[in-house]
Amino acid sequence: MRFPRVLVAGLLALAAAPAAQAAGDVDCKLHFSMSGWSAFYKTQQGSGTVTCDNGTSMPVKVSAKGGGITFGKSRIENGVGEFSGVHSIRETLGTYAAAEAHAGAVKSSKAQVMTKGEVSLALAGTGKGWDIGVAFGKFVIEPR
Repeated sequence: MRFPRVLVAGLLALAAAPAAQAAGDVDCKLHFSMSGWSAFYKTQQGSGTVTCDNGTSMPVKVSAKGGGITFGKSRIENGVGEFSGVHSIRETLGTYAAAEAHAGAVKSSKAQVMTKGEVSLALAGTGKGWDIGVAFGKFVIEPR
């Protein structure tokens, strides 16, 4: 008598798993600030918070590293990122491939789209400083 109950419970759990996935993507955003420099090698570091429309949030560290023909010093304040293709907040963590062209002096703005497998991240922000160049590299989001 116990075996059929276990079998039915197992089948119900399997049937519920795809239904949870089919519920759709979670809308998550990254709010961040970061600063750094570049002289052929570019590095920036900062912090922020990922928040999702399902009520979850997580403090994070953000960093960008790469190389190319790039020079400058800059600070991004009140940056915002929007994720797509996310089913849970944990999927926002990781390393995103990035490529950019940038130029700015005193006050500048920046927009960039990057990917990590099925997950995409669109970043936008305003900043201070000066920079010019083309850089390729990575953008990393880690738990704080």
